[in-house]
Amino acid sequence: MLPVRILGTASVLPERAVTTEELAREVGRDPQTLEQKTGIRTRHWAPPGMCMADLGAQALRLALEQAGLAATELRRILFVSSTGGDTLVPATANRVAAALGLSGSCDAFDLNNACMGFLSAFDVAARSVATGLGPVGIVTVEYNSRAISPTEPRPYLIFGDVASATVLGPGPRPGEGVLAAAFGNDGSQPPDTVLEHPLRTGRVESVRFHTIPSDMLRVVFEALDRATSQVLERSGVQLGDIEWVLPHQPNGAMLLGIIERYDIEPARIVPVVEQIGSVAAASIPFSLDRLLRTRPVRSGDRLLMLGVGAGVSYGAILYQVGQVTGASGGIRNERQK
Repeated sequence: MLPVRILGTASVLPERAVTTEELAREVGRDPQTLEQKTGIRTRHWAPPGMCMADLGAQALRLALEQAGLAATELRRILFVSSTGGDTLVPATANRVAAALGLSGSCDAFDLNNACMGFLSAFDVAARSVATGLGPVGIVTVEYNSRAISPTEPRPYLIFGDVASATVLGPGPRPGEGVLAAAFGNDGSQPPDTVLEHPLRTGRVESVRFHTIPSDMLRVVFEALDRATSQVLERSGVQLGDIEWVLPHQPNGAMLLGIIERYDIEPARIVPVVEQIGSVAAASIPFSLDRLLRTRPVRSGDRLLMLGVGAGVSYGAILYQVGQVTGASGGIRNERQK
C-alpha cells in the first residue's frame, strides 16, 4: 500500500454551456439521434483568451480550501492536459504555481498521457507523498474546444472543457491509501485519436479520430480488461466488493458498455458525461470530485479508478478510504467538521 490520502478535490466549468442540439444543427445532424448515440446533452467551452493556468489555479485554490491547506504547503504541482497546456515551454504548471503566489517553494511540471493523464499523475503524486514529497496538487485542465473543428464532426460533437484539482497528502489513518495500481501501453496499435504537433506539420491542427468505432471499442475493452484484472489480482479484492467505480467516460455508450461488461450496479457509478461531454483526462477527476461531494463515501470504502487513452495507454488505481475511529459518517461529514 502507498499510504496517501485524498485531502481535497474541486472542479470548475467554464461559464459557456453548449448543447448537443446547437452543434448538431450546425453540422446538419439530427439532435435527438445524436444525443441518444453519444449520451451527451451539454458541454462547456472556455471563452477565447481564458488561459488554462488561470482556470486550473482556480480549481486548485478550491481544492486546497477544502483540504484546509495553504498553497505554500504544497511541495509539488502536476499539471495534466491532453493538448499541451497554454505553452509548450515553459511548463504550464509553473504558471499555476505563480498564480497561487508560489515562488521557489515547490516543484511544478506538466504531464501528458492522453485520457490516462490524471491516473498517471495520481500514481506519480501518490509515490511522491509516500516518499516524503507532499502534499501534491494535481491540476487537470482540458480545453478540447480549441482543438476541434466542424470539419471533423465526430470530435467536434462530443468534446468539452473543464478544470479539476486533487490534493494528495500523507495518509495517517489506518488502511488509507493506494491498495494497488496497474498501468500499460500498447504502441503497436494503429493511431486512434490524434492531434498532430503543429511544429512538425507546419499547420494548425485539430483532433481527428482514425479508427472506426467498432475497432476502437474492441481495443478499449481489451485494455480495460488487462488493467482491471491486474489491479484486482494485486490487491486481492473482488470487483463486486468495491464500493465505487470511476471509469473514464468518453461518451454515454462507452459508460454503459463498461457498466454492462463488468456487471457494475449503476448506483456505484457517478455519471458525468451527459453534463460535461468528453473531457479526456479530466473525466475521472471530475467524477471523483462529484463522488466525494454528493455520495455517502465512508471509512473503509474502496474507489476503483480505471481508464484508457490514445496510445494505447491504460491503467487502474484502487484507493481505500482510511478508518476513522468513532466516526459517524464518511468523508463529507469529516470535512464539514
